[in-house]
Amino acid sequence: MTTTLPKAELHCHIEGAASPALVRRLADRHGIDLADVFDEAGGYAWHDFASFLVAYGRVSSVFRSADDFRDLARDYFLSIAAEGAIYGEIFIVPDIAADNGVSADDYVAGLSDGMAEAEAETGIIGRMILTGIRHLGPARVRALVERAARHPRITGFGLAGDETMHHPRDFADAFRIAREAGLGLTAHAGELAGPQSVRDALDHFGVRRIGHGVRAIEDPALVERLVEEDIVLELCPGSNVALGLYPSITQHPFRRLMEAAVRVTINSDDPPYFHTTLGHEYDELARVQGLGHGALLAATRTAIEAAFVDEPTRARLLARVDGASADPA
Repeated sequence: MTTTLPKAELHCHIEGAASPALVRRLADRHGIDLADVFDEAGGYAWHDFASFLVAYGRVSSVFRSADDFRDLARDYFLSIAAEGAIYGEIFIVPDIAADNGVSADDYVAGLSDGMAEAEAETGIIGRMILTGIRHLGPARVRALVERAARHPRITGFGLAGDETMHHPRDFADAFRIAREAGLGLTAHAGELAGPQSVRDALDHFGVRRIGHGVRAIEDPALVERLVEEDIVLELCPGSNVALGLYPSITQHPFRRLMEAAVRVTINSDDPPYFHTTLGHEYDELARVQGLGHGALLAATRTAIEAAFVDEPTRARLLARVDGASADPA
């Protein structure tokens, strides 16, 4: 177990991190019947990507107030702090909250309050990545950036959703606006779409981080480019296996990418849907791919180096990583 090893997460969708226990409580609070969302074991019921999206939407519908989002953020950050995390970033989608009657301001304020409570209890630091949904179209994504709630915890901008929808150049303006606003940039690519989607994100978005990006392994020239340009991949092994990209963690290319000198990080994506946690991801890479304490600690350090935080905060976090021995006692 790697509980004492400092960890960091750069790739987690906050609505996708909602635990079944919290969702049941909120469903009861709001009188929402979600019985068909749960499987016999009490987890979320889905069997393919389409049904995953349906379950995700139903679960997200229980969050109806700033207080609900406070509970969500607090629950998530406390859970990863208990596994050794010192830092976490969450993807936030105001469009999801708006669909359930929560304003962008209340959404962000609620999440921030929950993050602050978790930080006060455990010391874990958190930030938010404002996230556009690709398949909603370039106009919606640009409007999101232009009307974004300004908040000190929103330090990044990203693009998620169907990687095959719309040409990447159509989103370039949204990324330009985000960059000029001082936000760090990331984009989902190289997950359900192939290596070209990673190349497109680098060419058109100007990102320094790629959400997933795992399928870059299929293109040796692209792997070389990632190394040369110092691009960080937000890898999510458990998610990739659950969605059928690889048959098991054994076949996942995490270690191959790391050994090729690509800068890689460890993340959980939508943890309860994939029967994982951040700690479990670290443990599985240690158990199945034989990554030692030093390699796992290096992934945490990479995450902090690539985090969307101010430099004084980064320095404090790096000091915590560097204070951990490369060889566990």
